[in-house]
Amino acid sequence: MSASRLLRMTQLYAPTLKEDPVDAEIASHRLLVRAAMIRKVASGVYSFLPLGFKVLKKLEQIVREEMEAIGCEEMRMSIIQPAELWHESGRWDDYGPELFRLNDRHEHTFALAPTHEELITSLVRNELRSYKELPKSLFHITNKYRDEIRPRFGLLRGREFIMKDAYDFHPNRESLQEGYDAMARAYGRICDRLGLTWYPVEADSGQIGGKVTCEFMALADAGEAELVYCGCGYAANTEVAEARIKPLAFEADALEKIHTPIEGTIAALAEFLKIPEAATVKALSVRDASGAISVLFIPGDHELGEIKASKALGAFEFLNDEEMLEKGLVKGFMGPVGLPQGVRVIADVSLKDTPHWVVGANEVDHHYVGAAVGTDFEVDDWADLATARLGDRCPVCGKPLELARGIEVGQVFQLGTKYSESMSARFMDEDGSEKPFLMGCYGWGVTRSLAAVVEQHNDEGGIRWPLSVAPAEVAVLPLIVGDGAVEPAALHIAEELAAAGIETVLDDRAERAGVKFNDADLIGWPYQIIVGKRGLEAGEVELKDRHSGEKRQIALNEAADLVSTVVREARARYL
Repeated sequence: MSASRLLRMTQLYAPTLKEDPVDAEIASHRLLVRAAMIRKVASGVYSFLPLGFKVLKKLEQIVREEMEAIGCEEMRMSIIQPAELWHESGRWDDYGPELFRLNDRHEHTFALAPTHEELITSLVRNELRSYKELPKSLFHITNKYRDEIRPRFGLLRGREFIMKDAYDFHPNRESLQEGYDAMARAYGRICDRLGLTWYPVEADSGQIGGKVTCEFMALADAGEAELVYCGCGYAANTEVAEARIKPLAFEADALEKIHTPIEGTIAALAEFLKIPEAATVKALSVRDASGAISVLFIPGDHELGEIKASKALGAFEFLNDEEMLEKGLVKGFMGPVGLPQGVRVIADVSLKDTPHWVVGANEVDHHYVGAAVGTDFEVDDWADLATARLGDRCPVCGKPLELARGIEVGQVFQLGTKYSESMSARFMDEDGSEKPFLMGCYGWGVTRSLAAVVEQHNDEGGIRWPLSVAPAEVAVLPLIVGDGAVEPAALHIAEELAAAGIETVLDDRAERAGVKFNDADLIGWPYQIIVGKRGLEAGEVELKDRHSGEKRQIALNEAADLVSTVVREARARYL
């Protein structure tokens, strides 16, 4: 191991703060600002100070190593992209107001890249021509831009952020699957090396496209995504999870209309009838792209999954109060019995085995109990519509699902021919025919995963960096500066550690011991060596493990060797 440069706190630009920033809502935002890692430039835009930049470079290097290990080659693409490329793919209008658009002095229109599917496709379509050159896998790490309507949570939802995105090009489905699987395994290794607790989660492809995709979720209360998971290994975003929902049965001999002078909500209905919400059926009215009106029915204790509904209906929108009145639909009291002619009934598949429904009677202040499918009404289509929730059954093993929140740190996609078809990116196959590339797309949020690490690794004192991404591995804290014993001893230990290849920082500031202790915990140095006058008299220094909080006395003359061994053993856990 080559020697490391010894860092000195007196030479570092590390202006730590005692108070939390007023706009910080979550731990990572609060601590990264206080620990002198980042500073706000504008809403959703941040600068990285030297300590934060050290962490960022280490995280990027882990990502880079795992990409190169699977044969993915690094490159660099421009963040300024001509609008013409986005028109070719059809996404210029589809992407919406999140796309930063700008004109140059010649009135040529460009976009600040939120992603690079268009640009990479335009590059390879003129270069890769034969199946003999495939598969090909390329990645880059660069800034991305999205004009978020409400930037929040520090690095988790910003307008400028750093991503690694990779793209691969394949001649057939088997090759695409191999590339996709290799990338997914690499993402799992990245998560492990970052010290993250994570799940691979079934997800929706969103604006990127493709039908096969998986999100990598770091569990965190601050996460904006909600997921369900099971001990068998199944995990999925609640919006797309294929959970087994079992509504409660309502026993009834026949259809009965009941006067229900209540507010038209499921909670009010359940309370009025003295039954669980799970024994009721919820109704929502929508219009699809063709103008057809449907009423969707789901278990009363669940919510509609809009992604699921869009897969069943295509593009749709909810009817407002005026439109419902115009179509003869009664807000809060809709049901499948006696709906206006032409209104379709689409029900969640979980209701197929529910013999009697408790639903609206399409009349103000009235509901039906005992409404039976096939007897009292018909269902036009069955679809998976309801969002999964805690306690629903796992579709793999049948056990109850757990619920958690997560931060999406990465996502892998099989794009298929979505971009190669629209942008005429073709190759000559073995049989002599021209075919569109089969593409994969793989995004990793570098700054987002940095924040996720802090969300999982912090306490009341500050950050507890995993060794793999800490700004330095060991901090040496002399409690007295300027004397003839403590400062020289601390400097000697720090120099020995640096010479042994251990990333070391010496807190040589003329500050009180309490200030040094607080900053060391706030910044999150994984190991801290405290050198004090009393300990030196006994020939000892104190070693503190920031993660466990464990403190122990170690011999002064063995300190550098012992801590070097501890650090190397800890490094091995992240390789």
